[in-house]
Amino acid sequence: MSDDAKLGPSAPLVIPQPVPNPDNAGFWDGCRQHVLCLQSCVRCGAVRHPPRPACPHCRSFDGEWRRVSGRGVVYTFTIVHGPTLAVFQEQAPYNVVVVQLAEGPFMVSVLIDTPADRITIGMPVEVVFDDVSDTVTLPKFRPVVRQA
Repeated sequence: MSDDAKLGPSAPLVIPQPVPNPDNAGFWDGCRQHVLCLQSCVRCGAVRHPPRPACPHCRSFDGEWRRVSGRGVVYTFTIVHGPTLAVFQEQAPYNVVVVQLAEGPFMVSVLIDTPADRITIGMPVEVVFDDVSDTVTLPKFRPVVRQA
């Protein structure tokens, strides 16, 4: 009997979701409200992402959540063709972008509404929110449409 047969019928694949914790709950709460919030140091004013208990610049533990613009530029990107985790294989090829936000920090996400051959370094983008469940909303990005 093959190893696959021993496992029985395959369970449906479930896309992993983030699990909020005390350090990042403000970020995920903001996303659920369709507002991008990042930690800001009360002592030195540095804006940081990903969330963490202490400021990486001055080591202060005094932080607060601050609404940010959600605008930035594509700093770098890749197109994932595979192999990848089985749960994401049907989506391949897909992009992964690193966005440098206007406030300075970098975020890893995806760029929606854009074919792979149209993604460019320096492309202006803005955040959009994807309600993936009743409790989790993911920040994603789309190109900024320039006004004529």
